[in-house]
Formats: sequence, C-alpha cells, structure tokens
Amino acid sequence: MILYIAEKPSLARAIAAALPSPQKKEEGCIWLPNGDCVSWCIGHLLEQAEPHQYNPAYKSWNLDHLPIIPTDWQWQEKANTKKQLGILKKLIKKATVLVHAGDPDREGQLLVDEVLHYTKVPAQKLKNTQRLLVNDLTPSAVKQALSNLRSNNEFAALSRSALGRARADWLFGLNLTRAYTIRGRQAGYQGVLSIGRVQTPVLGLVAARDKEREAFVPKDFYQVWASIQTTQDAIFQAKWLPSEACQPYMDDENRVLSLPLAQNVANRITNKPAIVIEANYKQKKQPAPLPYSLSALQIDAAKAFSLSAQQVLDTCQALYERHQIITYPRSDCRYLPTQQHKDAAAIIAALTRSGGDIQQGAENADASRKSKAWNDKQVTAHHAIIPTTQAHKAASLSKTEALVFNLIARQYLMQFYPEYDYLASYIKLEIEGGLFEAKGNTPIALGWKALLPNKNKSKDPEDENQNELPKLSKNEELWCIQGQVQEKVTTPPAAFTDATLLAAMTGISRFVTDKDIRAILKETDGLGTEATRASIIELLFKRGFLMRQGKQIHASQTGRAFIDCLPKQLVTPDMTAKWESALNSISLGEASYQEFMTNLEGNLNQLLSASRDMPTSALHNLPPPTKNPFAKRKGSTNKRTTGTRKTTRTKSISTKTTSSNTKRRSKAPS
Repeated sequence: MILYIAEKPSLARAIAAALPSPQKKEEGCIWLPNGDCVSWCIGHLLEQAEPHQYNPAYKSWNLDHLPIIPTDWQWQEKANTKKQLGILKKLIKKATVLVHAGDPDREGQLLVDEVLHYTKVPAQKLKNTQRLLVNDLTPSAVKQALSNLRSNNEFAALSRSALGRARADWLFGLNLTRAYTIRGRQAGYQGVLSIGRVQTPVLGLVAARDKEREAFVPKDFYQVWASIQTTQDAIFQAKWLPSEACQPYMDDENRVLSLPLAQNVANRITNKPAIVIEANYKQKKQPAPLPYSLSALQIDAAKAFSLSAQQVLDTCQALYERHQIITYPRSDCRYLPTQQHKDAAAIIAALTRSGGDIQQGAENADASRKSKAWNDKQVTAHHAIIPTTQAHKAASLSKTEALVFNLIARQYLMQFYPEYDYLASYIKLEIEGGLFEAKGNTPIALGWKALLPNKNKSKDPEDENQNELPKLSKNEELWCIQGQVQEKVTTPPAAFTDATLLAAMTGISRFVTDKDIRAILKETDGLGTEATRASIIELLFKRGFLMRQGKQIHASQTGRAFIDCLPKQLVTPDMTAKWESALNSISLGEASYQEFMTNLEGNLNQLLSASRDMPTSALHNLPPPTKNPFAKRKGSTNKRTTGTRKTTRTKSISTKTTSSNTKRRSKAPS
C-alpha cells in the first residue's frame, strides 16, 4: 500500500484527482481502487513542546531559569488536529511505501518529516520514502509530478535547515521574551515584551526610519538648465555639471547649495554658443521583468492597489487552492524550469478566454518565444508564480482576486512579447567653460511594455531623461538661448509603506552593517521568508508595536520605546541575516546543523547577560501596550486613506534679476 501524505486537504484532493477512480472517501483520507491511500496534514500537526514539559518549574517566568535549552528536544501534538494525526499514525503503520507530499519549500519539507519521525517509522521504510513536488494543482501538472517522484533522502538537508530554524526561533524568542518581560515588570510595565529574530529587526527598521525622518532638516539646492537651440531650430534641455572648483558650495551628494553661484552660471550661459563635445546614440533592448516571486508580487500589489502583504498572500492561497488558476504561491523564485515552457501554449490559450485586458494581451502573445525566465539552474524547490491551464476561470473571481491574478497573468504574458526597444541618447556640451549634459530615451518598439496600463507608461516627473534628443555631431556649434535656475528642496527618506517595508525585508543587505554579510546577502537571503513576512508585519500591528497613518507605517510610541531599550544586535538585521545565511548553507549541505545550534546558544547567553545588566530605569517610561485600529484591513482597496506623498518642491528662478552677491561672483567657478 502506497500512502501519499499531503501538507493540507486541498493538495490531497488535487493528488487524488490525478490518480485512478473510483475512489472512496473516508474521514481523514481518500482510498484508491488499488488499495493505495491519500491522506493529509492540516498544516503543522506538531509543535515545539512547551518549557514546562521539560521541567514543571518553567511554568513560572523566572530569570534564574534562563537560558532554557532542551537537551532532548520534544514535539507535542497540536490540540485542534489530534484527530487527523491519529488517522495518519494508523495509515503510516499500515503503509508499505510512503510518499511525502509537503509543499515544495523548507517548511513543507519539515512539516511531513516531523510526522514521520514522531510516529517512529522504521529506518528501512523511512529510507525508501519518496518525495512528490507539486507546484501546480491542475490534474495534468499533478500527474506529471507523480511521474517524477524523487527520494525523500535528497531533501534531508532542507529538513535539517527547517528544524534548525524552528528550534533557533524557539530558543531565541522564548528566552529573550521572558527575560525582557520580567525586566519590564520589575520596572512596572505589565505587557509582554516579545522578541523575535525577524520581528524585532523589522520593528527596528521602522523605528530607525521614523527617527531619521524626524531629525531631517530640509535644505534648498539648485540646478542650472540650459535651453539649447540647434541649427534646425530644435530645442532641448541640458543640465549643468558643476566642476571640482564648485565643491565648497556643494553638499556631500554634489548638490549646489549656493543660489548666487547657480544664478551666476545661468546668466553667463544665456545667449552664448554651446559646443558639442560628446554625442552618443545607442539602440538598446530591455528584456521583460521576470515572473513573480511572492515578495515581488506583494510589493507590486501594494504599489498598485494598496493591498497589504497578508491580503496578497491570502488571495494567492485562494487562487491556488480554491480556484487552481495559479501555481504554488509561497515561492521565493522568479524563474521557470525549461520543461515548463511546453505548457505555455495551453496557458496562453486559457488566458485568451479569461476576459478583460488580460485576454487581449494573451491574443497577441507568441507562445514560441522563450525569455530568460526559463532557467533550470535558477530553479530550486519551486518556481515562479504563474497562471495555470485553468486560467479561463478568471471571470468568476472576486474583485481583489481578479486584481492579484491579473498582475500574475500579465507578468507571465510579458515573457512572450518582444523586448522593449529604445534609443538611448547622450549629449555633452561646453558653454562658457562649463559642462552640461542631456540624456534621452526614445521608444522604438514598446514590446512587453505594451501590456502596462497607460499610467505606468507616463513619465516620472523626477526622471531627467528627455523623450527625444536631436542627432548631433561632435564639435557641432549650437546656441544656448537661456540659462535657468531650478530651486529644489531635499526631502526626508520616505516613511515605510507595505510595499517598501517588504522591499526592505527582501533587500535586507542594504541595511546590514557587516560588510561580509552584506556581500553574502546581496543576491540571496532576506529578512524572514516568503511564507512568513506577511504574518510578521501583521503580528507587529497586532501587538501594537506598529501603526498606520494612511499608507504609511510607523512605530508606535510603545514600539519605539521598546527598541530604545534593546541592544543593537537585536534591532539590526545583521544577526538574523547571519542566521538565514547559515540556514541556507545547511539546506545545501554546506554547513552543520550542530555547529549552527552551538553558536546560537553561545550568542543567546551573551544576550541574556545584557538583559540582566540593563538598568530597569530604561523601562520606567515605557508606554502601556497600544491597540492599533488600522492593524487589520478588510474589504475593497478604495477604502484606504491616502498618506503623504514624497515630493520635491521645484520652481524656476528667473535669471533676469540678480542680487548684488551674484554680481560680485561674476568670476565664480563653473
């Protein structure tokens, strides 16, 4: 008897649908006509044992008990799924062959493996266990996966990595949460001061950004633009490039802070010849952006529709499980296996029957085209999120489901469109001894960009590229008809939003202070995982550490005060980034689980010592826990309020009236 153990009932039903009929459904399982069986977990059926199960004394929170580090780790059965675990125990004992059908990721691997070890499966049966990797719940895709079973032993390192993460999170979160909560109570604070290896650095990121914004002092700075006329009477704009001699009047980002200097340059170049010293024109092609990973999708959905990370994840789960019109959503990969390309025609055909803009985009797609997205070397346990051959069901989706699905479908269709073709132009001029430059991008063929809505094609006001520049030659003489000063104001770093906080978590290397770790993380790991980032952000809202103001996310008064009490190691991403890097190495078989745990325990002892040494006065003024009314958002996206937009104030300054300072600086450097 073969027993297929799926991660959840929806996956079990999809597996059963791809296997022979007639089938007999019983409580907790589905029997096949040949005597094989499909059963399932309901997420994790087991969880880490509570501290008091190791020692009854640990029921009370006491600093003298810390650190609590089990020598013989134990699982405990989750109360609400005990019945299903009991069914699985009997089926596992009866089965001759086991097929592990957890989701194709680190957590999915551990989820079934922990059940197999907990039920004490004999060594030989465990050795013969096979692995079924399902990314797409449609019958044809599941049948294909069933024909490509692998040995479960191939994924042992992935399971060890997940086990290391689970145990490390338990040790870190439990011990430090108890330590700081006890210290808080000693100072009169009655709430729980929870610490997490991901949640605390995320809170630290937001609190640090809030402080940076509050400390920001705006500065005026100035740009000089030259209106250039060609011999054919075409006019374009060129921007002044200040020379080294101007450094005393500039900030560390090479922005000119002196209005008299800028006005002097603008006056000097007005009605003066301009000599072309460089003119380059290159035809360039921009390939389509890759299909989505979960985080990339969450970021784009937040920007386009103001959906939270959790809303996008929940919607994707419905599209995957209930509607079966997208592939596995909790993916951190943006590439596709080359074998999958043969399904492109069927998927595109389904999209041509989906209705709306996507249908038109699908009708013009070329299924034979293969973009750089198809790359076996970049695909690990799972591939990018794409539509399935059931995509024609899109007409029955809810509003939010349709918004998210259309993003996924559009990104997939882009792979079957030509590259965006444009002419990149660059002109450098000399005017009265000063250098000026003009950049331009002229579209030749939109290619995949034709799928973007018109608002996405509109020009960014901060983009200095001009739509079209004239064809010029080196040493050609033109005429500057006017110099003009633009006054701008520096703006503070933008407050975090759902999109930018997710982007910060996925691109955490930008916030890591350790240069070696930053180099490691630049192309790989982020803060948290695809599956956990949304829930971590929501948890911080639930505990009152974060709050919303329109689209902006800020640390609450309690959250900021708590971060101020903690050692730097806990509030910066460096430590958890090192964890993710080590866990990734374990999953690839390049590092030892035991070494990881030993290092973690040593670090934990240091952090506990720091909590004991902290004076309770640091927690005296900690505000009580706050409830955030905007923590959970439901309903349509048009109910969201709009936050403050980042703006740069720009105005032109006439060069006709000049101050006495400007006249005195007539020989100022250009």
